Amino acid sequence: MANDLLLEIGMEEIPARFVRGAMNQLKEKVGAWLSDSRIGHGELEAFGTPRRIAVIARQVADKQSDIDEEVKGPSRKIAVDAEGAWSKAALGFARSQGVEPGELIFKELQGVEYVYARRRSAGLASEALLPEGLTSLIRGMSFPKNMRWGSNELRFVRPIRWLTALYGETIVPLEIAGVTSGNVTRGHRFLGQETKIDRPSHYVERLRQQHVIADVAEREALIQEQIRALAQEKGWHIEIKEDLLEEVLFLVETPSVLFGQFDPSFLHIPQEVLITSMREHQRYFPVKDDNGALLPYFVTVRNGNRTALETVARGNEKVLRARLSDAKFFYAEDQKLPIADALVKLESIVYHEELGSTADKVRRVVAIADRLAELSGADQTQASDIHRAAAICKFDLVTQMVYEFPELQGIMGEDYARKAGEREAVARAVFEHYQPRFSGDSAPASVVGAIVGIADKLDTIAGCFAIGIVPTGSQDPYGLRRQAAGIVQTIITHGFAFRLDALFELALDVHAGRGLKRERTDIAKELHDFFGLRVKTMLADHGIRYDVVDAVMSVGFDNLRMTVERASAVFAQASGEEREQFKLVVDAFNRVANLAAKDEGAAVDPALFVEQEERHLYTRWQSTSEQVNAALDEGDAAEALLRLASLRSAVTAYFDRVMVMAEDAAVRANRLALLAAVASDIAKLADFSKLVWQA
Repeated sequence: MANDLLLEIGMEEIPARFVRGAMNQLKEKVGAWLSDSRIGHGELEAFGTPRRIAVIARQVADKQSDIDEEVKGPSRKIAVDAEGAWSKAALGFARSQGVEPGELIFKELQGVEYVYARRRSAGLASEALLPEGLTSLIRGMSFPKNMRWGSNELRFVRPIRWLTALYGETIVPLEIAGVTSGNVTRGHRFLGQETKIDRPSHYVERLRQQHVIADVAEREALIQEQIRALAQEKGWHIEIKEDLLEEVLFLVETPSVLFGQFDPSFLHIPQEVLITSMREHQRYFPVKDDNGALLPYFVTVRNGNRTALETVARGNEKVLRARLSDAKFFYAEDQKLPIADALVKLESIVYHEELGSTADKVRRVVAIADRLAELSGADQTQASDIHRAAAICKFDLVTQMVYEFPELQGIMGEDYARKAGEREAVARAVFEHYQPRFSGDSAPASVVGAIVGIADKLDTIAGCFAIGIVPTGSQDPYGLRRQAAGIVQTIITHGFAFRLDALFELALDVHAGRGLKRERTDIAKELHDFFGLRVKTMLADHGIRYDVVDAVMSVGFDNLRMTVERASAVFAQASGEEREQFKLVVDAFNRVANLAAKDEGAAVDPALFVEQEERHLYTRWQSTSEQVNAALDEGDAAEALLRLASLRSAVTAYFDRVMVMAEDAAVRANRLALLAAVASDIAKLADFSKLVWQA
């Protein structure tokens, strides 16, 4: 007979950011243990609140499944001695499988006879296995941060205060860190009481009666429904940021949404400051009007019922007033600091012990940005703005506001720069150069912001690689992958003609002034490979098939703009309605490339042509090559591919009538040279042999 299994671990309040991971880990461990123990079960459901993580496994079998299997042992040659008696190897095998030697049998496997042991054993009762199994999996849990308490050796996310473990109506006896299990759980810390759980299926409802919504999805839906109802009632737009909702979700057991207000005089402070202060310090949701302007209200979620919400709101208003007063003071004081004085302070901030101060970094960014301005063809005004924006891009790091809220770097810099009289393009670039800040974020909109952003990120990556800080596996403490992806995204967005290898050389030239710690060629090679992975990811994000990505990148990806164009052109042909015709073109391309690989570098000599098809292919290639190169110069890879594809009939006729590997060495070399010339144009687009054709 099957029964439901409940395991709840009750603790002191768990940090909100750990709860979801902890409850999912418990679910996974329970499921894995049941499966490994050969105990059948149905669906598993995880629960989590600030004070508990729990899992219910439905329809857990009352016993293990029986074992009935054959285990292969040594071959007959090893298992039986010359007299026909069992060898020591066979006797040892029988002993290890718990069977008598006489029970061993022989079976043939791939022409060889082996000895086998038939092992049969009845499964044990689940109730007998659960105590040790659940104890072991609880002790085996891991968390981002652990703690010990009292004299216990167990390290856990927070001290365990109660354990609820039920199999059907039976308590599963556990003892961990001095806490023994039972069938009693605890309700809301202030509104609820201890309550008895008769059976696992009653768990959620019993807790609900004690003011605990254990179901995470239900609790989240309640919060969102209450926020939507409030927004509709007041005519507000209440921003529900996912990470804030996730945190609030695991700060409450019974959610009650309420609102408060603050003095409208604070609204003269940039709304990003007010929103950050509300979100980061108080876990409040900001309120905006139809035009996106911040209103002097906030929304928060109480861990409790709706009794005396006005009193709770007033208390929150007092706390927020103090927070916003601090922000107002920081904002006013920061504006008294001239940008020139802020830049001097950067000299005393260590960027990295091997890379100098933040001021040193800024000087490198200026040098890189100035050179990028030249390469981009920026006019005199843009070049001046780029230089100034690069020079002041980090000045807000020494402001009180950014010290209090690091996530406001760039945001405050833009505001302070504008108020200090900087040109609008410069002020905007101070903000934009951090973009994209995260996956899915936009690249800088302005050319000035884009150039300074590339320079800043490029300096960071090249500097880290130069001193041996190279991301490995999941380790990327400086966010170099994100910054490399940002460079790629920005170059593509603005269509800059920058070549990656040239960027690497430029950055390494700037860093060479301090002396490179490693071989320059090694650093450049690692940078090339590192960016290659980012380009692959970018193309995949554009929906380009993996084999097309490999084909295009195999012939180079230094020119990012053209890499995207080439990939899009090849993918369109390889996936479109004419894909079967394109496959014939690719077959012709691959035949050319395969034979061209044997070319030894001879020049094509039309005087050595013997067959008419040779002359025809040569003439067609000459005109087509000019068209292909012209199209590529214009950035039109699709046109270049169509021009190349037009060679198919000439190539097919050539292979039908011409013996490439002629006996005459001069003729043979000339024919290979012609194919090599055609192949060189094909390789400007892709290595078509890497395309995968699926039925």
